[in-house]
Amino acid sequence: MESHTEDSLTDIASRVYHEYDLTVARDIMKSICLNSPSSEIQKTGMEYLYMNAYFRELDQLIEKNRESINPSNRLWGNIYRLMIDLFNQHTSPDKTLHYLDYFKTRYTIKEPEITLLIKLIRETCFYYKRNYRRLGDLIATYETHLDEVKERILVNFFKVRIYRFYTVFHMARNELIIARKYAYKALNINESILLEAAIHSHLGLSYTFDTYEKGMYHLKKAQQISQKHNIRLYKHRVENNFIPLLSGKFKKVDEVQSMDKAEQAHLEVARGDYDKALDLLETVRIETPLQRYYLGLAKQDKDILIQSYNEFILNNNDFFYSRLPLEALDL
Repeated sequence: MESHTEDSLTDIASRVYHEYDLTVARDIMKSICLNSPSSEIQKTGMEYLYMNAYFRELDQLIEKNRESINPSNRLWGNIYRLMIDLFNQHTSPDKTLHYLDYFKTRYTIKEPEITLLIKLIRETCFYYKRNYRRLGDLIATYETHLDEVKERILVNFFKVRIYRFYTVFHMARNELIIARKYAYKALNINESILLEAAIHSHLGLSYTFDTYEKGMYHLKKAQQISQKHNIRLYKHRVENNFIPLLSGKFKKVDEVQSMDKAEQAHLEVARGDYDKALDLLETVRIETPLQRYYLGLAKQDKDILIQSYNEFILNNNDFFYSRLPLEALDL
């Protein structure tokens, strides 16, 4: 390892992936990222560990960078700590946006990788806040920043992330052909276990109004990837939110369960038990237009469905899921 301290992570990955099968190669790369004495690999290695769902090792490498004598490594470590705390829901999107503004005022950031990474984290905050209108900010400018990134493996990782946001952005605009095009572009890069699970989730949900079988195929893929690589947050969301949503929409609810009370209510509506659905929703604080849609279904109340529709459009700029209450208004 010490004899290759001048090699880039891209060069090392190219040799390792050429010589070993995928599983062994990833384990070797994990070890190199975690143990390399190279300050550059210590920085870029965090992205590799994140995108391949090596979260325990990523925590270790983040702290190594934060304790480095190199100011650049410390900055990278702090940014990745912020990103992982957001991912693990230890920090809210609003607090994360505040911290990002702090970094911009505290540091004169000249590294294009960090500039782009901060933009990606900001987009993630808007995604978690369901503010899909703001997702267009990065889409308009990413190529300029990406052209300045020299490390090829980082370019590929960042592209997968950006294509994921393209998928979400166009899906919210109800532009499903374009959304699926970018989803498949991301999968074809095939550099990230983590984003592979996420993109299959988006693809699965994109069939909410089309085909149960196609949608469930992608959601099951996301579930399998998350289970195999112990991506617990994704696995939880797929099993307790995405699969129940799709199943309830198509009334294919045999043996489908959820830990989410609102999704349980949706499943009961699909089974025709409106009283049980209402009992469940009485325990839920209705905060999202999707939850309000479930309430409108359970009560068969057009005013609530109209309110849900307006919230999808006005609050989230989401023209895809706004179709749920719009369809239900015909009931």
